[in-house]
Amino acid sequence: MSTPKTPEPGLLILSILSAQWDTVWPELLALLEAEFGPVAEAGDLFVFDQTDYYDAELGTPIMRRLISFETLRPLDTLADIKMATNALEQRFADGEKRRFNLDPGFITLQSLVLATGKNFSHRIYLKNGIWADLTMIWQKKQWVTFPWTFPDYAGNDMKSRLTKLRQSYKHTLSKPQM
Repeated sequence: MSTPKTPEPGLLILSILSAQWDTVWPELLALLEAEFGPVAEAGDLFVFDQTDYYDAELGTPIMRRLISFETLRPLDTLADIKMATNALEQRFADGEKRRFNLDPGFITLQSLVLATGKNFSHRIYLKNGIWADLTMIWQKKQWVTFPWTFPDYAGNDMKSRLTKLRQSYKHTLSKPQM
C-alpha cells in the first residue's frame, strides 16, 4: 500500500509571448505580482520563431520572456493558476485577439509541467477544463524531452534557461523553512 504524502511545492514559472512588449509589460508585470507575489527572476526577451501558430493573433515579431515567482506553490494549484492567467489574457485582449499569451507551469526537481486548456493523449485532466502537460523530465543532470514536447521547449536555449530556474528552485528548497 502506498502512503499519500504532500509533495514539495513547485516553482511557478510563466512563459509569456507577445509582440507588444513595450506597451504591455509594465502593467502586466504589476498585475502578475499582485496575483502571484513578487517575481524572483524575469529573463531577457528572446525570439519565438519555432512556429507561426500565434502570429495572426499576437502579431510579429513575437518575443518570449520566462519569469518565476518567489513564493513556491502547492502543485495542486496549477489549474487555478491557469484560470487566473486566462482571465488576464482576456482582460488585456483587443477584441478577439490577445495581446500576450501566458503559459504557467511548475518546475520541480523531477520535471516541468505546463498547464493547458487543450486535451491530448499524454495530458492529465486537473479540473475546470485544464490539463497538466508533462513537458520534460530532469534525468542525469539534464532535461529530457518527449515526442510531444513542444519544439520551442526542446531547444538547447530553452533548456539552459529552465536549468537556471531549476537551480534557483533547488537553492530555495535547501533554505531552512520559517
